[in-house]
Amino acid sequence: MDLRNYFDQLTPEKRVMQFGRMTDEPLRLAFDSKRVVHAAMGGSMVPPPMAQKVWRDIMAKPVEGHPTQMAYIHIPFCKTKCLYCPFFQNGTNQDEEDHYIDHLVKDIEMGADSPRLSSAPIQAVFIGGGTPTSLSPENAGRLLSTIQRCLPLANDYELTFEGRVHDLVPEKMDVWFRNGVNRMSLGVQSFDTKVRQAVGRIDDGETVFSHLQELLSYNQCAVVIDLMYGLPYQTMDVWHKDVETLVESGIDGADLYQLNVFEHSDLNLAIQRGKLPPAAPTQVQSAMFSFGKNYLDAQGYKRLSFCHWARNNRERSLYNTQARFGTHLFPFGCGAGGHVDGLSTMFDRRLPAYEKAIDEGRKPMMFLMNQSPNAHLKEDIQGQMNQSRLDLDKLIQREEKPASMEFLGPLSEDYGLWKHNGYLYQLTEAGQFWQVNMTQTLLESVNHLMGEETEIQHRRIAAQGSCCFLPGGS
Repeated sequence: MDLRNYFDQLTPEKRVMQFGRMTDEPLRLAFDSKRVVHAAMGGSMVPPPMAQKVWRDIMAKPVEGHPTQMAYIHIPFCKTKCLYCPFFQNGTNQDEEDHYIDHLVKDIEMGADSPRLSSAPIQAVFIGGGTPTSLSPENAGRLLSTIQRCLPLANDYELTFEGRVHDLVPEKMDVWFRNGVNRMSLGVQSFDTKVRQAVGRIDDGETVFSHLQELLSYNQCAVVIDLMYGLPYQTMDVWHKDVETLVESGIDGADLYQLNVFEHSDLNLAIQRGKLPPAAPTQVQSAMFSFGKNYLDAQGYKRLSFCHWARNNRERSLYNTQARFGTHLFPFGCGAGGHVDGLSTMFDRRLPAYEKAIDEGRKPMMFLMNQSPNAHLKEDIQGQMNQSRLDLDKLIQREEKPASMEFLGPLSEDYGLWKHNGYLYQLTEAGQFWQVNMTQTLLESVNHLMGEETEIQHRRIAAQGSCCFLPGGS
């Protein structure tokens, strides 16, 4: 069955889910709800008994050329749990943290001398979690000095430390900047005290603003924050004030994220029990997105992706941008994931299993996969759509059978989601809000054309062990 026949056989409900509906208000009404981008990359599992040897063989070969390379380092600890977050784990035990950093340092040292890692510079390192800023100054210093000693950092490297504003105290910041951190990514979510504390944030809005100003006074790094729209108690007026305070703060960049209320999250449970008011519906969130986008545009901010803005050239968002394009990514730490030279891996999320593997000199792989031959195509689609564009001609030209790649199909300009500028497709404001839906439809179209597993099949695999290669807000 070719792709157009497949589309033609969809039920009306499925067609709306895939392509949206034609409406005079596509920003509000093109789709009923947001989807989750899940690439279903396909590929084949490396048999577990062979995984260690396959990984060692890859790491024993120097890389040719000058590829962009990055590293992701995972800190699986949080001091507190935000109601909307599905990833909280491991708590606050100091001995456990010390023990983990011992093993994380060994993990990085194990790969330091391998020809594959050492043969090309690392352009970006992202330390995510969890809440990396919750590390004690001593442990943060041990980790950061190991990165400086063991990873072949490029001269213009970006080293991001992710965390929470509550941890912005001098004894910690001094260690971070003395050891090479040049980008801080902080989960603010809202400057409104009532909104913040309703979802489990610690500090009031005035304290958050004050701590950000102290961080900026060091003038040692790009400062980036996350804001979230659609939270309980966050009216449109509150959201306006959040975005205005963002600009007033003078920070270098910001992500504006739409709230997702996960089915089994504490936030959803609190709403169902009447302890919190409902989150804003999607139609209201679309108006919040529109205000945030247009306000930052009017203030001269530069758009780096569909949800990320930079106030100045200090903020590059190098890691987040390149990760969408499938850049080589070396993983370190319990729960870290990455992909190198056609192999994808996810490390064990259980601390005892991770630490046992490191003690035995093994990579703590939960699985190792050979990526699909079409992974590059899907990564290119995700990377381009993350930047609110799609060069369809380029995608078609790189394939052996150009006609098979004409999958744009019903995603036409008539839906008000994108326009062709004579060279490529650019997402409209409505398309930017619904970018995740459009991206998922494109990826599923490629899966169908290439005969790869369906979304449902891949979700069954993913349910056995969640893979998260990109950091979330803390």
